[in-house]
Amino acid sequence: MKKLLLATDLTEASASATDEAFELAGRLEASLLVVSVIDPGSLLMPGGRFRVRLDQVRERRELLAQELVERGRMGGIDVSFLIWTGDPGDMIVEAAEAEHADMVLVGSHGRGAVGRLFLGSVSEHVVRNAPCPVLVVRPTSH
Repeated sequence: MKKLLLATDLTEASASATDEAFELAGRLEASLLVVSVIDPGSLLMPGGRFRVRLDQVRERRELLAQELVERGRMGGIDVSFLIWTGDPGDMIVEAAEAEHADMVLVGSHGRGAVGRLFLGSVSEHVVRNAPCPVLVVRPTSH
């Protein structure tokens, strides 16, 4: 495995998957591609107005992704990032295909069956549709 893809929203909820991705990339001497997808639908308020501007969300994610690039540099891992806009599940699968990822790592929010029924599950979509193996990383309890 030479290219790992970390799918992350760059929040604390994804910290376990991020740590696992860095650990695995270091052990395998693989490059790490960080993919973060901005879901415009999640930014909407009732009535259709945006609660925050898309460019502000993108700028914040770029800053956080740059921190991961620096973390990789300090650990001898080649890290790059993509920030896409769209449906997270579809965009992660598309990125894995386009970038020829050998494995996708994605976090799980651990919502359970009822939560997935109403909210959907990005990790489940990626597992079912990715062109390569997918490692779903559950959050660690503190």
